Amino acid sequence: MPRALVPVVCLLIAIISTAALARTPNHAEDWNGAEINWRDARSGIYESSQTGRPVIMVFHATWCSVCKRFREIFKDPGIVAASRDFVMILVDGDAEKELNGAFSPDGVYVPRTLFIDSEGNVSDKLVGADPQYPHSLAVDRPDELLALMKKAHGVFNMTPKTSPPATSGADRT
Repeated sequence: MPRALVPVVCLLIAIISTAALARTPNHAEDWNGAEINWRDARSGIYESSQTGRPVIMVFHATWCSVCKRFREIFKDPGIVAASRDFVMILVDGDAEKELNGAFSPDGVYVPRTLFIDSEGNVSDKLVGADPQYPHSLAVDRPDELLALMKKAHGVFNMTPKTSPPATSGADRT
């Protein structure tokens, strides 16, 4: 094998190995895993760093009754569509205590929803209405999360994948 190809082959092996490590996090099926492409933290953070897409990281606990209510909003068609513009990471705060502590700008409460840029910075502009728990969002209606997902396009300078096709001048009346 020519020496010039060795680095390329090593890079391809690394990419394939990392992709093989991607796994669906535990409990994703409870959070509409059939329609939302949930990632575990390791593969999701890697994907974000490679694609430039921001992350929505949701921390939950299996015992948390509020989390059980919150997961229902991820069945909303608007949330499902908007999720395609993000790398969606689901974290069981009890099972992943180290990660839970590492991403706790204002505490380790659940449910907690963080918007994170592709460089790993938690946004302080994309927070909920509760000043005491700013990363806690409305759990019974999708409105607050959906509004933050839309706002994220401006904050992160994103081009939405879910935008409707542009109309040409000939289509206008």
